[in-house]
Amino acid sequence: MFKDLIIVELASVLAGPDVGMFFAEMGARVIKIENKNTNGDVTRQWRTVLEKSNKENVSAYFSAVNWNKEHLFLDLKQANDKKQVADLLKDAAIVIANFKPGDAEKFSLDYYSIKQINPTIIYGEINGFGEADNRVAYDVVLQAETGFMAMNGTASSGPLKMPLAMIDILAAHQLKEGMLVALLNKTQSGKGAYVQVSLYDAALSSLKNQATNWLMNGENAKLIGSLHPNIAPYGETYQTKDGKWIVLAIGTDKQFKSMLTIIGATALINDERFLSNVKRVENRSVLDDLLKNYFNRISLSFFQEKFNKANIPFGVIKDIKTVFEEEKANALVLEEKVGNINTKRIKTAVFKITEG
Repeated sequence: MFKDLIIVELASVLAGPDVGMFFAEMGARVIKIENKNTNGDVTRQWRTVLEKSNKENVSAYFSAVNWNKEHLFLDLKQANDKKQVADLLKDAAIVIANFKPGDAEKFSLDYYSIKQINPTIIYGEINGFGEADNRVAYDVVLQAETGFMAMNGTASSGPLKMPLAMIDILAAHQLKEGMLVALLNKTQSGKGAYVQVSLYDAALSSLKNQATNWLMNGENAKLIGSLHPNIAPYGETYQTKDGKWIVLAIGTDKQFKSMLTIIGATALINDERFLSNVKRVENRSVLDDLLKNYFNRISLSFFQEKFNKANIPFGVIKDIKTVFEEEKANALVLEEKVGNINTKRIKTAVFKITEG
């Protein structure tokens, strides 16, 4: 789709490289510039204990967002290396950058400098807290500063981060969207663009209903684990007789009554405390205790097919190992040989386009 595009990636860690990998998946030629004085992108060294014997300059973390790219190890302080980058930029359609504040200008790799040698360049930049705030911005810091940790966790656990770089991923999606809009506009106007996204703005834009609960009703999100503040039972988890864990996502009265009928809890159908969603939210702890007793006495196989046929939304809680034992999950895996290591990662672009 983008086979004629040249992308120069001047980005490291996760958000910027995630955008670069998206374009690589779309067929573009993506050239990643890495600092040869530090053995490249810092995530090459972010290894788990299981990778300690790995002799290659690559890690699983790095592999996650660096599929099918060309890698140039350069020192931007050296004239010859800097000229190599400048030559690439003359023919590039897109630049992806996430320099520390001031570094882009120091190396003459900011948008306005590159525009002098390539007037139609589309320059995508990710920063932390916005142009006016130069604080160091790592994902967990943003999760703390934008409300995520304050509502993720339970009263007993305390605030928790999401177990992945959620804000980086959200920012990457925002930058992709902005750059695709800029590409579309370029086909009409012939002009380049400067597309900026901050991790902070990307995080806030993703608060959605939790933000509107506060903005409209003054309701501040609390540590409620997987529970939904507006719907019940939604996010409640139950262990079945055979030791499986499930999560419910009951959104309507019809679904609730159907569920009660299937699990043998018909005595609760006409209980005044649970007749509407508002009442169920108000009495969710009582309802939770009652439902535990029913699910603990039945196995997953007893109700799984019945729930599916009745369109009752629920999920079996699976670990990553179990997820990738499924064929449909493995269909999204991209492989690439790096040295002696067969690296694997999940596709960045999982949408499907059928041309009419």
